[in-house]
Amino acid sequence: MFNGAAFPKPLEESTFEEWFNIGRASKIGYKYMLVIWDNYDDEYQAVYVEERESIHKYERYESSTGRESLVAAYDLYSESRVA
Repeated sequence: MFNGAAFPKPLEESTFEEWFNIGRASKIGYKYMLVIWDNYDDEYQAVYVEERESIHKYERYESSTGRESLVAAYDLYSESRVA
């Protein structure tokens, strides 16, 4: 996943699927999974949020200059990408 020049490096499909399972299994009741690029650790991370508004606290990867930047956001249950 996330192959190509627009992304820093690819993400293993198995890791991506595991992140969905972890988010759905949480007792907190998350609704969204964010795929975040961490510039310092040089890796993708999953962040789970309950409210859609929480997505906006992350800058998009294309324009970010901070440590963490948003690569993509997904609904945990439909697995569809959130705009």
